[in-house]
Formats: sequence, C-alpha cells, structure tokens
Amino acid sequence: MPELRKDPIIGRWVIIATERAKRPDQFQNLSHDAPQEKPCPFCEGKESETPPEIYAVRTRDGRPNGPGWEVRVVPSITPFLRIEGDLDRTGRGLYDMMNGLGAHEIIIETNKHIPNIADLENEQIARVITCYINRLLDLEKDTRFKYVLVFKNHGWIAGGGRVKHSRSQLIATPVNPKRVKEELVGARHYHELHERCIFCDLIQQEIAQEERIILDIDGFLAVVPFASRFPFEVWILPKKHNCDFTSLLEPERRELAKILKSVLLKLKIGLNDPPYNYIIHTAPFKRPKSGYWKTVDEDFHWHIEITPRLTRVAGFEWGTGFYICPLPPEHAAKFLREVKID
Repeated sequence: MPELRKDPIIGRWVIIATERAKRPDQFQNLSHDAPQEKPCPFCEGKESETPPEIYAVRTRDGRPNGPGWEVRVVPSITPFLRIEGDLDRTGRGLYDMMNGLGAHEIIIETNKHIPNIADLENEQIARVITCYINRLLDLEKDTRFKYVLVFKNHGWIAGGGRVKHSRSQLIATPVNPKRVKEELVGARHYHELHERCIFCDLIQQEIAQEERIILDIDGFLAVVPFASRFPFEVWILPKKHNCDFTSLLEPERRELAKILKSVLLKLKIGLNDPPYNYIIHTAPFKRPKSGYWKTVDEDFHWHIEITPRLTRVAGFEWGTGFYICPLPPEHAAKFLREVKID
C-alpha cells in the first residue's frame, strides 16, 4: 500500500508509491541521448575562451588567465543575475519588484576534460570545496547580497549543458531563497519547541536505526532521507553541529571530499552515471540588524542535497506540492550501500 511520509523539517508530504515501485536496479540511467557535445572552453590552455577569471587556485607557476591553475572561477556568460547596480526596490500595487541584482559564477573544477567530479582525486575535490568557501566569504562582503547558493548540474537532463567538463555554479541573491527559508523556519520552530537542532536529532535517529545510512565516514554521514522526494536522493551532513559551511577547517574539507566522492561514485557505478543535481544549503549571511535571527547558529545545520534525475515531476506534483517517489528510501539506501567503488 502507498505511504504518505512527512518531512520533519519543513512539513512537506511525500508519497512513497510502493504499488508503482521498481527494483533499485531498474532505475539505471538509460537516457544518454544528449545533443552533440560542444567544443570545451574550460580546459587548461583555453583561458582566452572564457571571461577573465575572478579567482583561481594555482599550485604551479602561472599568470592570471593563463595555464597553471587547478580550480578556476569565471563569470557566467549568460548570468541569471548581474552584479552591477542597485536594488531599486519598487512596488506596483500589490506587486513588489527590484532590479535583477546578484552574481553568477562558474567554478571549473579541474583543468582536465573530465565530465564527472566523482572521477577527480580526493585532494582535487577538497580544492573545489575550498574554492566554494573562499567565494562565499568574498561575496559575503557585498552587503547587497543575503545568500549564495552553490549547486552542480551534471548531465543534460539535469541542466549540465552541452560541454562535458566538470563544473559547478554559484548564484548570489539579494533575498533568501524560498526553499532555504522553509528549512530555516522549520528548524527554528523545532528548536523553539525542543531546544535542540532537528538535523542533529535526525542524524542520531538515522545512526540508531541504520536503515537509510549509505556511508558514515569520519565526521560526515550520507543518508537517504526518510521522506525522499526522488529515487536515490542523498543528503550529506556533518555529524558535528554546524550551521555555516564556510567554517569548515582544512581536515574537515578533506573528509567532506572523501564522502562526496564516494557517494557520487556509488551513483555513477550503480545507476550508470545518472544525471544529478547537488546543492549546498548553508546559513544566510549573518549580519546583525533589527530582526536578526539570533538562534540560527543553534537551530540550523548545513548540508548537501544530491538528487539524481531519474523520474519526472508532473501535474500532480506541480499542483499539490507533493512529490511521488516510486522507491522506498530504505531500498535505495541498501542498494547504494552494496555498490562497490574500490
């Protein structure tokens, strides 16, 4: 019989459609019909084919906008938001408006033409994580911005485009995104009732039950959420309470790189390199002011959400806000635990 499961953080309901359930191995990616790949402008030696770099990690001699880099950040050539100008908030009756102010950057994760970050060495993934942190810290200095979302689109269906070179993106916004705000509000409400972090309680319960854990490595846990929206959805969380992704120390960045690589390799091997998105949800910029959220350090917990794109969202989902997941999370976790990556 189908199950309705409630996400404990934001209160969203999910239908686990057991009567439509497939075996985990039936979700392997069979859609490799992406358009023909375009020439790659992101490889080392092609720096002139991108806008001038904003930031780069260099371990060898090299000048800006030339070879010698390990990770490189450039502005998007088709930005959703632009960094120039002011907000100029206005209202037209009940409609609020402001200029499309923000920042949109591309993080090129390797100087080699490698499509999937899962195939990079742990050390290189740690460099990418450090790059994320440094860009977040730099953009925090701009008081026009309230939030920066770091995300990755891998594969054509997931929005990865026609260039198969491992990269991720970040977008800085002058408002807090609705999805992030829902988590913030849910976490604060739980903390007000229980004086505990809901994410920390979730981690403890998942470790005790063991049903939905994929990996427990060093200071991080990879788990299939109880109310998964999609088949093989995975969350990676620090086991030690921390609301702020940018506060990760060097050893923690290496630990995160290890578990992130392991999870993405399991998805690649077990599901035939599926398209996926991952996002990093961290606390908004903490600038004390009237109405400042004083408890965010205690009630929020940063995490990474990985969502393989193996099903489609259709009319019922759009019309209700429910998601329909045709695979019980416990089955997905068991399948991924058993995928060998060595």
